[in-house]
Amino acid sequence: MRKKRFGIWNEYTWEDVYWHVRRTSLGLIGIGLKQGDVVAIAGDSDPEWFWAEYAVQASGGIPVGLYVDAHFAEMKALLAHAEAKFIFAKDQEQLDKVLQVKNDLPHVEKIIYWDPRGLWSYNLPFLMGWDEIEEVGRKYDQAHPTAFDENVDKTVTDDIAVLCYTSGTTGVTEGGVAKQKGVMLSHKFLLTNAKAWQEVDPWYDTDVWLSFVPPAWGTEQITGIAGCLLTGTEVNFPENLQTVTEDIREVGPQILFMGARMWESYASTVQSKNNDTTRLKRFLFNNFLRVGYKVADLEFRKKKPNIFLKALYVTGYWVVFRPLRDRLGMLRLRAGYQGGASLSSDNMRFFHAIGVDLRQVYGLTEAGLHTVHRAHDVDPETVGMPLNPAWMKISPQGEILLTGPIMCKGYYKDPAATKELIDEEGWLHTGDAGYINEAGHLIYYDRLKELVDLPSGKKFAPSYIEGKLRFSPYIKDCVVMGGGDRPFVSAMIVISFENVADWAEKHRVVYTTFVDLSQKDEVYDLIMKDVERVNRYLPEENKVKKFVNLHKEFDPDEAELTRSRKVRRKFVENRYQGLIDAIYRGETAYQTEAAVKYRDGRTGVIRTAIRMKSVT
Repeated sequence: MRKKRFGIWNEYTWEDVYWHVRRTSLGLIGIGLKQGDVVAIAGDSDPEWFWAEYAVQASGGIPVGLYVDAHFAEMKALLAHAEAKFIFAKDQEQLDKVLQVKNDLPHVEKIIYWDPRGLWSYNLPFLMGWDEIEEVGRKYDQAHPTAFDENVDKTVTDDIAVLCYTSGTTGVTEGGVAKQKGVMLSHKFLLTNAKAWQEVDPWYDTDVWLSFVPPAWGTEQITGIAGCLLTGTEVNFPENLQTVTEDIREVGPQILFMGARMWESYASTVQSKNNDTTRLKRFLFNNFLRVGYKVADLEFRKKKPNIFLKALYVTGYWVVFRPLRDRLGMLRLRAGYQGGASLSSDNMRFFHAIGVDLRQVYGLTEAGLHTVHRAHDVDPETVGMPLNPAWMKISPQGEILLTGPIMCKGYYKDPAATKELIDEEGWLHTGDAGYINEAGHLIYYDRLKELVDLPSGKKFAPSYIEGKLRFSPYIKDCVVMGGGDRPFVSAMIVISFENVADWAEKHRVVYTTFVDLSQKDEVYDLIMKDVERVNRYLPEENKVKKFVNLHKEFDPDEAELTRSRKVRRKFVENRYQGLIDAIYRGETAYQTEAAVKYRDGRTGVIRTAIRMKSVT
């Protein structure tokens, strides 16, 4: 492992990791951890997170991850449901959130932190530093030298390895917190999934992995926690979330996993920077990108470019694409992966055009990763081939069903929901719509309940149009609506403030705030071009006929996004019901109010007129 601290990469050998895990594991036993006790971990992806999880597993406990940006009410709900006995909290921020709700969590006995900055005055009897827990473990080890190995030997493959809470995309909330279910994942689940993936797409002990995806997400459990341990892949940890892009460039990983939003952000940033560069550079990039698209499209159809096209692409690679990949930290990248939400074919084509082998995966917390694009077999319209065709089928209703050894043990303390999840024949009902094409690839549409019936009788998937819109460097997020009593398709759009602000400065558009910028005529005209671009590729009944620029970004703290940055569609539609009704009533503007809290504690209300724009 390597962790960047204060600009320096600190290295940990396998032996270092072993002793940290051993001492921490025995330290937990020394302070009272029993078989089956739950231990929560809250913080960024750090070596200490990995060590803590391995230590809990080696002690017979059950680790559960909490997202670093979870607010205190969300922490309280998850910690209460899991009945965590001990909590690893990275730093002062995470500790303060726990302390705010600790009185409502009588089962919490100890809180262990690993970053002591700002905690010198916290003189509380239930607090322990990382060094303290390891010192307890060192003494316990001296008194019980065989305890660690005996505990590890007691573990069987069907034991619960980790609790991962679902992202809560249903929109159901309790007390303002999105309702989430705890998924019980076994050691067998993690190891089988990692092995099945690596059989079709091998990783090596010479590879470098950058772990910045939250380990609370099931994907990092399969990749970083289990996958890198199996293959011996070197795990690197960024200094913090703000330095990830620079750290990726320094590390130069061979394999990289990011959520769809991060890949979209990379593509948007490249396009935005291209718009701001010199005419010569813009000319070279735009023209060689067209060549790249032609080569990528041939690659998708498993055809080879002719000599002339290949020569052009090689020239473009050395002049434009290689320097660009180096700047992105993807020069050594053998394969990039994306999952968690659908990525538009536009983004897939873009990355393949610049020489980045981006592949999609499909899975869910309850069933792990079940499809992946193979090398030289990428279809931008699909999410890859099943790891094992026998583990997947499509129901008569068009629902994706999964089975096989990669199955969760159900929902924690919720047998009724578990019974609904897995039927009597052992098939897990994903709730996702899709089909397997003639090439054996899975085409993912959307959640079954998200597919919309249009007045024409045809269906459409809002996420497909949303993905196309987010390919724009000026659109950060969006929600597409239509169907039922809504006679046409419309969209609520969140502008990319940074990119639109750069554009506004270049075009001398004066603004004061995000709200002001979003409602400018010039910005509506800018977004209109992207809506019209997407409409050109849609059938008439699916075209976006109206859109609005929202006055704020979607916020996970307000339950509009999951912690993995997926939109909670139903919640968002309910929250903006008045605005949506105004769109379909034919109004030209809608007055909205938003409560704000200032740093000095004062509260106020911002009133904004959101304009509706018709698309001709």
